[in-house]
Amino acid sequence: MGKRFFGRLLAIGTMALATPALAQNLGFESQFDTVLGTEVRTPQSYDAVYSTPLERQIAQLADGSNGRIGVYAIDLATGREIGVLADQRFPMASTSKVAIAATFLAGVDAGKWSLTSEFRLPRPGGAYMPAHRHLSLMISKSCNDCTDALLNAVGGPRAVNKWMQEAGIEGFQLSRDIATLIREDGRIDPAWSVDTKDSATPRAMGQLLAGIYQGKWLSDYSRRVLLDAMEETTTGKRRMRSALPLSANLAHKTGTLARTASDIGIFHTPDGRAIAAAIYVTGQSPSMAIENGSRGQKLEARANRDARISTITQALYSGFGRPLDEGRNWANAEYGGE
Repeated sequence: MGKRFFGRLLAIGTMALATPALAQNLGFESQFDTVLGTEVRTPQSYDAVYSTPLERQIAQLADGSNGRIGVYAIDLATGREIGVLADQRFPMASTSKVAIAATFLAGVDAGKWSLTSEFRLPRPGGAYMPAHRHLSLMISKSCNDCTDALLNAVGGPRAVNKWMQEAGIEGFQLSRDIATLIREDGRIDPAWSVDTKDSATPRAMGQLLAGIYQGKWLSDYSRRVLLDAMEETTTGKRRMRSALPLSANLAHKTGTLARTASDIGIFHTPDGRAIAAAIYVTGQSPSMAIENGSRGQKLEARANRDARISTITQALYSGFGRPLDEGRNWANAEYGGE
C-alpha cells in the first residue's frame, strides 16, 4: 500500500516536470489533493464579524480611518460584552492610575500600610500627605505627583505589573512613573504605532474595572474608597460624563497624552445593571506635526477625540439599556453586579 501511494505521488511529480502545460492547467496542488483525497480549500477570512446591531454601531463609531480607536464593554449582570480592537495595545495615560490605586489598596488590606500613612510628594520641598488624600487627588483630579507618591510606596511599576498578573489580567504593562511618562510623551504617534510601554488593551482595563466593582481583589471598604474617588472625577467632562444622565452613577478615570484621549468607567443602565467600559481614541487629525504646529489644530483634535468617546459612550448606554433579543442565553454568565 505504501509503495503504491508513493508511486502515484512520484508519477504526478514526474508528469508536472515533463508536461509543464498540463501542470499549469490543472495545478500541481490540485493533483496533489486528488491523490490524497482532499479538496482545494478557500483561504480563511479574518474580517471582523459583528453579530448584533449594537456591535455594528460601535464598530462604525470606532472607525479607525483617522486614528486607532479601541473599545471594550461588558454587562456585569449578564456577561454580554462588546469589543473593537479590544485586544490591541493603547497608551494608558492616566487611566493607569486605577491600577496603581488598586495595588496600593491591596497593600492596605494586607496590612502593609494604611490610608492614614503619610507619603511625601516626589518634588523639591514636597509635603507629606496621608495616603487617602493622595489617592483621592490622583483619581478625582488626576494629580501626577500624588500618583508617583503612591507608586513609589508600592514598589514602582514592577509591583503594579505583578499585582495585575496575579489578578489574572493580561495585556497590561506599566513601565515608567508619571513624571517620566510626561517628559517622554510625544515621541511616538499612537494613532498609527503601537508602543507597549505604559500600555494596555481595552479588554484588560475593562476586566480591571469589573473585578474592582465585583470585589474580586479588594475588601469592601477599599473597593468603596476607590469607586468613591472615581465618582468624584472632574477631568474629561466632554467624554463619558457628557453622554450619561446623572442616574447612570458614573465612576470613571480619564487619560490624556499627545494624540490620545481615554476614559474608563462603570455606569448603570436604567434598570440598574452595571456596565464596565474602556474607550481609547487616538489621532482624529491629519498628523502629529499639524497638531504640534498649530494651537487651533491641537484644540480641534482634542475636541474630536473627546467627542468620539462621548458618542461611543452614548451608544453603549443606549444599546446595553435595550433588552437583548438575539436568541442568546446569558443566564449562566459568571458575572454578578450589584
